[in-house]
Amino acid sequence: MLQAVPELMTLEAFLNWYPDGYGRYELWNGVVITMQPTGTHEQVGGFLGMKLGVEIDRLALPYLIPRQVIVKPLDTDKSGYNPDVIILDQAVLSEEPLWKQRSTITQGKSVRVVIEVVSTNWRDDYGHKFIDYEALGIPEYWIVDYLGLGGSRYIGSPKEPTLSVYQLVNGEYQGQLFRGSDRILSVAFPELNLTAEQVFAAGI
Repeated sequence: MLQAVPELMTLEAFLNWYPDGYGRYELWNGVVITMQPTGTHEQVGGFLGMKLGVEIDRLALPYLIPRQVIVKPLDTDKSGYNPDVIILDQAVLSEEPLWKQRSTITQGKSVRVVIEVVSTNWRDDYGHKFIDYEALGIPEYWIVDYLGLGGSRYIGSPKEPTLSVYQLVNGEYQGQLFRGSDRILSVAFPELNLTAEQVFAAGI
């Protein structure tokens, strides 16, 4: 007996369907994924959003931290990511065709920093999203592995809480790892006075 193959959703259909204000979702190759982060995961993301928001205000930077955004990878109409924290450049948002109506980003130049807080699906953050954010040309990508869940090839051995900052250099991400009392170094926020352990402590 032949079984019907479920129809995969396009990004446009996903954006039409998205229940605004009710939960967080991503689209992976046409399949809707429900994002249900833990409380500690949200504490870490919220802490980073607060700290970076203070820095934006202190330096009067033309940046924006929206509540929710969908980031569309290149060369596909069947995926869309919902980062834990994203810093947008307000100066170029007018060039985003889907921003005003869809809160969707299609160009890497619109993003100053994108941040993913690692959960049990750590392979997505170190793998698929890493590749797609790099291809899109997002200049800075943080992976906040506050529980030390990622593979040892990414965070070393023995595993420990690690914050990875990747800068786009000649079209490829070059990374630096921060642990303990290491001060986080960021091109987008060069005066940021924040250590890795301060970020990780937000999840305790």
